[in-house]
Parts: sequence; structure tokens; C-alpha cells
Amino acid sequence: MEKKSPHILNASSNLLGFSLLIITSLKITKISGSTYLDEFAGMSCLLFACSCFFSFLAIRSKNKKRENKFETIADYLFLLALFCIVLAVIIVTIKII
Repeated sequence: MEKKSPHILNASSNLLGFSLLIITSLKITKISGSTYLDEFAGMSCLLFACSCFFSFLAIRSKNKKRENKFETIADYLFLLALFCIVLAVIIVTIKII
């Protein structure tokens, strides 16, 4: 099976930056108090950061069993973070319309 850890690390770190950009723009525009958008973006930041951490551990691990375990954890955290980002995008779309 092909290793997914480098791909997860790359995508997670990029989307972590995107999530931080969302939070920063919400704080600048002062609309973070009226929606749950900053909560979803904050949760996605935490999940993407944890996904980065576990994918890095999977890359650095010498034990194959531990590597697979870390990669699976990183994969599920990445999926949850994507779900939070999708919810944030839905909220932004509803707020604009």
C-alpha cells in the first residue's frame, strides 16, 4: 500500500494556513461573534494541526505497525477537519446569501 502520510502532511499544513486565514479575517471584520464560523474554523485548525503531527510521526516512525496506526489517526483527523471546513464554507455561503 502506498504511503499517504506525506500527502496528508502537505494537505493538512496548507489547509491549516487556510483555516488560520479564515479566523484572522473574522477577527478583523468583527463578525466572529454573530456566527459559529470561528468555532468551526478553530476546530479545523486544531484537527489539521493534530493531523500534521500524526502524519509527521508516521513518516518518522521505524515501526511499521506504529506507522500504520499514526497514518490512520492522521487520516481520520484530516477527514474531520475537512468536515469542519465544509461547515464553515456553508455558513459563509448562507451568510452572504
